[in-house]
This record gives sequence, C-alpha cells and structure tokens, in this order.
Amino acid sequence: MRSRAAAAIACCICLVWAGAQTPAAQTSAVPFFIADGTGARGFLSGDRQLALWALDAWARASPDLRFEPSRENDAVVRLYWTEANDGLYGEMKPLIVAGRRGGAVFIQPDVNLLGDAISSRAREDALFRDTVVYLTCLHEIGHALGLTHTADFRDIMYFFGFGGDIADYFNRYRIQLRSRNDIARVSGLSAADARRLAAALQ
Repeated sequence: MRSRAAAAIACCICLVWAGAQTPAAQTSAVPFFIADGTGARGFLSGDRQLALWALDAWARASPDLRFEPSRENDAVVRLYWTEANDGLYGEMKPLIVAGRRGGAVFIQPDVNLLGDAISSRAREDALFRDTVVYLTCLHEIGHALGLTHTADFRDIMYFFGFGGDIADYFNRYRIQLRSRNDIARVSGLSAADARRLAAALQ
C-alpha cells in the first residue's frame, strides 16, 4: 500500500546521530514539552492526554526512563500538533539539547488527511481515531528516544515501507480497548520494542 497511506506511522526523518552525544534517556529524567494544539486542524482536547499516555508507556517499559514536564526550550522531547505534512501520520526531527539527544515530534491529528481506509473507520469509531493518534505519538517518541524502524509488524517501530495492511495494524490495538481509558494500560509496545529501548538507554 503506497501513497498517503503508505506513510503510516513512518517518519520523514529517522534518527541518524554522529558523535558521542548523550542519549536523551540515559541521564536522569527526560524533560518534555507538549504544545497546545488548539486551532490545529483535527486537534481534539483529549489529544494531549494521548501524548501523555504515550510517554508513560515508554517509561513503563524501562525502569531507567522517566519524563518530566519542562519549558519548550529546555525539553529534550518536544511534541507538536501539525498539519504541515499532508498525508503523513507524523515525523521526528533530531534535537540536541545541552548535550543530550532528543527530538521534535510532529503529530497529525486530522485523521481525515490519512486516506479512506483510516478516515472512514475513524468517523465511525472514536476509539479507532484515538488509536491512530496515540500509536503515532508512541512511534515518533520512540524515534526521539533513539529507536529506528523495524521490519517486524508486531513492533510499534515498524515501518510500512516493508508492506502490511495499515488499517489492520491499528485495529489490532483498537480491539484491545473497551473504553478510552484502556489506552493508559495497553501500551502498544512489543517485547522487542522494550528490548531495543533498553539497549538504547545503555
């Protein structure tokens, strides 16, 4: 599946670091910032909570990782709501803040821009829509923590350039939810995602 849908969860820019900078999550807490999305096309008031749940999911995956809110300029992980890249679910641009590697994460909250297979389901099912936004946050934050794409369909860091049904990928997570609050406990991370995070934090 190509075109807009083929960009699912994929980043325009993958993390490629040079030098021996300190990884974002290796030193104490990771300062984060989530922008106010009010006015962004497709943004819903609950989307900030989805981003916070995504941060929490990564933190639960490793005892060495915790996040703390900070001012934008001090944040190692920064999340913005954007419609700048029509057809892309999200992207991450690398940052170095006070010698620490991190990233500026851009999330597309308007699922109507993501192709018929996604937008039609999202219109019928609010939890499917939240699944798309949550998993996109999870994926892009993973890049900000130093993780690259995988070829394993089970991983949150999976890249759809390898193929696979995008709507089914999201629906696999969606069917685990009975209510929106279930997102707080169903991480969406695979065992391999957690292992790769641990390796990245070493």
